[in-house]
Amino acid sequence: MNKLKIINDPIYGFVNIPDDLIFDLIQHPYFQRLRHISQMGLSYLVYPGAHHTRFHHAIGAMHLMQTAINVLKYKNVPISPDEELAALAAILLHDIGHGPFSHALEYSIIKNISHEQLSLAIMQELNREFNGKLDLAIQIFTGKYPKKFLTELISSQIDVDRLDYLRRDSFYSGVIEGQVNSERLIKMLNVKDNQLVIDDKGIYSVEKFIISRRLMYWQVYFHKTGMMLEKILEKILLRIHDLRSQNQTVFLDDNLKYLFQDKLSKLDQKSIEIFTKLDDSDILYHLKKWINHPDFVLSHLSKMIINRENLNKIRIQKEPISPDEMSQLKQQVLAQYPIKPEDLSYLLFSGRLTHRAYNQQQHPIKLLNKDNQLIEFAKASDQLNIEALSHPVTKYYLSHPVIQSKIKTPDLKT
Repeated sequence: MNKLKIINDPIYGFVNIPDDLIFDLIQHPYFQRLRHISQMGLSYLVYPGAHHTRFHHAIGAMHLMQTAINVLKYKNVPISPDEELAALAAILLHDIGHGPFSHALEYSIIKNISHEQLSLAIMQELNREFNGKLDLAIQIFTGKYPKKFLTELISSQIDVDRLDYLRRDSFYSGVIEGQVNSERLIKMLNVKDNQLVIDDKGIYSVEKFIISRRLMYWQVYFHKTGMMLEKILEKILLRIHDLRSQNQTVFLDDNLKYLFQDKLSKLDQKSIEIFTKLDDSDILYHLKKWINHPDFVLSHLSKMIINRENLNKIRIQKEPISPDEMSQLKQQVLAQYPIKPEDLSYLLFSGRLTHRAYNQQQHPIKLLNKDNQLIEFAKASDQLNIEALSHPVTKYYLSHPVIQSKIKTPDLKT
């Protein structure tokens, strides 16, 4: 069988599958599941075009890794064929541990386990199936391989993961402010002192990348309605836990029932097998069932996602939500909705969002000048706001159901 196929990607055109191992990994059911995992969670309820999947992203990131390695080899960076194949496998599988709706359900169904930990556990399981062919890929993925720049291509402040998802999410959401010039940035990649650096003539592309990342987070990933709906999905799963603890009957298929019993924390072969059978469609199927549940909270919240019905109001602001406002809203919600005081947090909730576009302390981006010297990016940039973008920005949100009241409340526009 000819395994050296090509995939037609809407962002990059034809993407080559360069090796039998990569083809077999793509064909594996664990990886095929990513076709049914939304890349941007529930953002398609705000941006109708954002229906792309983790499968798209993984293939795109692999393509950028292949391009980056070719650039580095052209610049005489020593990378062996085995290292190249391992880096491609590592980036291909870097998100294989995402659950349904990507980040929306992280830590909700599966307590105290990140998608990175799940990705590693699944990679180790695949490695057993493939008779150790992923040993080197796992070393690179975990940062234990001596050539640190290979790990930085997967995870750093300007890695191929970010280069793909920013460009891809911008394309599918239609938010053009997030477009980054991934080709230009990759052409500027280099290696100095075993770390990934950027040739200094690529400084303006780096500036655009940092600014685009900031815009995508506050305009798309932290869009108030999309963020609110993801919080609602988390609340639904918490409600399931509560109802089960009260011995109330809630429909769950065998796989979800297993996960709600917190058995995945073992990360054993059976747990991984069950987890890798779950995707967005399982959650949507259950939500449709839960719409008809007699519990008002579960039914009301499920309708929000399935029917986009009676959505919560939400606003984001720079100052914390005042206790007086929260107290007033609690009284109004209890007066208008058939819930108990202890259930208020399902419908009325607040929190904060924090994002830093560029972190000068963690993996700072280094520029390589013509004298073969390294300069920290923020110090070299003539953009005055780059320094400002290196500081965390925190905003506060408040979400509550629609209030039909004569009592005046602040203007909480959707």
